[in-house]
Amino acid sequence: MHETNVTIITMIHLLGFQSPQSITYYLFFLFFIIYCMTICGNLLIITLVSYSKNLHSPMYIFLTQLAVSDILLATDILPNAVHAVLVKVNRMSFTDCITQFYFFDVSETSECLLLTLMCFDRYLAICKPLHYSSIVNTQICLKMVIVTWILSASVVLIHTLTITTLQFCGPNIIDHFFCDLAPLLELSCSDTTLVQLEVTLLSALLVVIPFLIIIISYVYIIATILQISSTTGRQKAFSTCSSHLAVVSMYYGSLVCVYLVPTRKQSWNISKVLSLLYTVVTPLMNPIIYSLRNKDIKTAVEKTIKDLYNCYLNVS
Repeated sequence: MHETNVTIITMIHLLGFQSPQSITYYLFFLFFIIYCMTICGNLLIITLVSYSKNLHSPMYIFLTQLAVSDILLATDILPNAVHAVLVKVNRMSFTDCITQFYFFDVSETSECLLLTLMCFDRYLAICKPLHYSSIVNTQICLKMVIVTWILSASVVLIHTLTITTLQFCGPNIIDHFFCDLAPLLELSCSDTTLVQLEVTLLSALLVVIPFLIIIISYVYIIATILQISSTTGRQKAFSTCSSHLAVVSMYYGSLVCVYLVPTRKQSWNISKVLSLLYTVVTPLMNPIIYSLRNKDIKTAVEKTIKDLYNCYLNVS
């Protein structure tokens, strides 16, 4: 193709959800409420862990970072999705589209790594309890958290920069509610083999391998729990990792539905609905799962409410 015949895309049109006008405002309020609940729920987790000394442990340090990742993901996706529901066709510059994809990918990658660190923490606590305190401490946790964020931001930057070197000559319409990789590459008139190879290799490194580590760790965890003689001991050991197991199942289950099911066998409408699972539902459900299934979180909530109430009485 001659360069003079190439029209470079500067604006992206996101079709979002092509819903009937009769339910537009219902969808708007639904997404708006979900966004508010997601931000409040994850901020609550961060506040509780920071406020309560009983939660100053490695597992909850990782949990606060998971909450930060969920806030980043929700803020990156939901405001644009809410806007798209109202206007039907959401316009953004190509630069904004690439930026949205970058932060989306960073949050997803960091979530994979953080879930792996949380699983490793549970493995040590249940399978190596005598060595736990000598292996895991606050300083080591903070270092691992910093490495996780730096690694996520750096690795995602590699294929994001490669994407920016491609030529995008139209059409400039994406039938999705955010700038995901597959619909974005469909707009390119360049060879996308290098980008797809980079994404495949990096996904294997930062998504598939962590998932395998989680599976292997839980095999050892379940084997260790089954060896505990008392029923109370087994229940107590399982309760320490049940919340994490529920979050992992929901998160990776949604990723499998979206990325392992061939896109040609499913319509874009189905793909958009499935994408809601890990971009909208997971950030909303993570704090709920940890709040409802975790006794330490419940205790911290009750103590915080009592302290605030006593403070109010003293002021009055």
